[in-house]
Amino acid sequence: MSVRLLRGLWVLCLIFCITPAVAEALEVSATAAVLMDADMGQVLYEKNGDRQMLIASTTKILTALVAIEEGDLHDSVKVSREAAYTEGSAMYLTEGETLTLETLLYGVLLCSGNDAAVAVAQHVGGSVKGFVALMNEKARELGMEHSSFANPNGLDDEQHYSTARDMAKLARAALENETLMRIASTRSVTIGGRTMTNHNKLLHYVDGCLGLKTGYTKAAGRTLVS
Repeated sequence: MSVRLLRGLWVLCLIFCITPAVAEALEVSATAAVLMDADMGQVLYEKNGDRQMLIASTTKILTALVAIEEGDLHDSVKVSREAAYTEGSAMYLTEGETLTLETLLYGVLLCSGNDAAVAVAQHVGGSVKGFVALMNEKARELGMEHSSFANPNGLDDEQHYSTARDMAKLARAALENETLMRIASTRSVTIGGRTMTNHNKLLHYVDGCLGLKTGYTKAAGRTLVS
């Protein structure tokens, strides 16, 4: 059996149950990949599993996890100018508008909104810098030994990187958080006056897929944690 997985991925992390025999037959065009049993944490397949890579918007899994654990979904969040004018993918926030933290998290995980990620970080962490400190603290708690986070959205930065193995550890933690999984596995939602559609096409193509997050920057290439 030979399985080709999503040509062009730079970081690919798949979390699901599969037999070791099938894992040995996998052929992956990604630069780095880890296939992990979600229940036991056993690595069934890896390719450059510990290579430090840019991870683009898969970063937002950690952003959402920290925000859910440290914040209150019902909190009202006022969007700052910095958040509204963040570069890259967006949920198209406007300066001064007010949304719930939950609405912003849908924007983070469905729209991959860099603007939403900054708004979340400023609210939960008091500042982007304060939130990034929480992200790195959580990463250490999860045993993500080869990761460093410099922002909540995954924009390219020399101090922002992870590995396929570390992202698999993060994915296992995400699976334990019912709120995160509810949001990440949503195909489309209308909330806070906005209709948002999930960028993760695997939710439509693969029965039983639970997310988690896609990502892309020119430097990182295409990334996936699922």
